[in-house]
This record gives sequence, structure tokens and C-alpha cells, in this order.
Amino acid sequence: MTDPNDNVNDNDEPQVEGDATNAEQPEDLIEAEGPDVEVPTDAPNDLSPEDEALLADAARGMAEDNLSAADRDLVAEMRADMLRAQAELVNFRKRVERDREANREVAIAEVVRALLPALDDLTRAEAHGDLTEGPMQVIGQKIRGGFEKFKLVQIGEKGESFDPNIHEAIVQLPTPGATGQTVADVVEPGYKLGERVLRAAKVAVAVPA
Repeated sequence: MTDPNDNVNDNDEPQVEGDATNAEQPEDLIEAEGPDVEVPTDAPNDLSPEDEALLADAARGMAEDNLSAADRDLVAEMRADMLRAQAELVNFRKRVERDREANREVAIAEVVRALLPALDDLTRAEAHGDLTEGPMQVIGQKIRGGFEKFKLVQIGEKGESFDPNIHEAIVQLPTPGATGQTVADVVEPGYKLGERVLRAAKVAVAVPA
């Protein structure tokens, strides 16, 4: 009789669970999943602007220490040129602002000077009592108020010392007892716009007899 066990292949070995021979091929392995760990790419910057400036200066100093003498001279020259250019730019801006203000004052002065004859008529009308009441009084006040906004000041008063910078003497009056030159009468008032004399006051001057 044939033994049933004779059909068992001698080369067949029993499979043991966990044996390395039963391991799957590498391409069949599934990578284990786990929680993703995020690695920060940007570190927090807790430095103040002053600290950053110090670090930048230190880094710049270290870089310059590695330069040759010629390169250091070149860096120093370029830095001096930069500082000089900055100073020139600041001075240029100041000149532009100064010129702009001067041009503005010149333009205002020309407009006001052109209106001085009308202001003279207003002064004469006021002296004759034509502006004591009624609508002309209100108009006169508004006109004078508009000129005052531009710092227009009337110059030339009776009794003040004669000043050739603001007075124009049209006549001299020998006066007994006079010790100097004083304004005896104002023929036409003058005006100043700020420090600029738009028109000198025409006056009669009392002089020693």
C-alpha cells in the first residue's frame, strides 16, 4: 500500500506566521501614516529696529574687515559721496521751499500794489465821512479785512521821526524849535506787506528853522 504521506512534498516546509519568507515585496509595503509635523520656515523676529540696526552695522563692519586696504578706501569714498549727495538734496529742498515762498510773496505783493489806488479812494472816502454808515461802510470793512489777512500794514503817521526807508519827503517845513526831522503831515499813506515796503508814505517833513 502506498502511504498517503508519501505524496507530501519533502521540499514543502511548514509556513510559520511571522516568518521572513512570507514578507511582501517592498513595492507592496504601505507607508505608515502619522501626524504631520510642520517645521517653521520663518523664525519669529523679536528684534527692535535699534537691535536690527546694530546687527546690520556689525555685519557691515565684519564684511569691511575682510576687505583690502584699497577696497576699504573705495567703500569710505562711496560712503562720503552718499552723505554729500544726501546733504545736497536737503539743501536743494530748502532752496525750493524758500524760493516758492518768495515767489508767493512777490505775486501777492504785485496784486496788492495794483489795488492800492482803490484803497486810497477808500481812505479818502472814509476821511470825508462817506463810510460812517450804510452799505459802503460794510464794503469798506470787508476790503480792509481782506488786506489785513495778507498782513498789509499802513505806514506813515504824523509826529513820527522821518525814516527815508518808509517815508518820501515831498516838502520840508522849517519849524522853529524843531531838533530833528519829523513827519509834519501825511499827504499819502504808505503800505508794507510783511517786511516788504510796497509804497513809501508821502509826507511833509518838519526840519529845524
